[in-house]
Amino acid sequence: MSEIDHESPTPVYRQIAALIIAEIKSGAIPVNRKIPSESNLTQRFGVARETARNAVKFLRDEGWVFTVPQRGTYVTDHSARSGDEAQ
Repeated sequence: MSEIDHESPTPVYRQIAALIIAEIKSGAIPVNRKIPSESNLTQRFGVARETARNAVKFLRDEGWVFTVPQRGTYVTDHSARSGDEAQ
């Protein structure tokens, strides 16, 4: 797994989102499966909770995931997507 580049002009939350998208595209996180929690993302990438929250929000806004209150955030069926990129 790639590391976050804190020197990059790309915001950290977008880098995290791109890594999650790569996991979705590779099948490492299948459709209708949970993505890592915000808490897990903060630990995994060494970022603030708000940064993790922004990454999840970006994924949701871009249609990669959906959130079920009190349950978690899951991968959307993206099979109909045509080459969309988060970068």
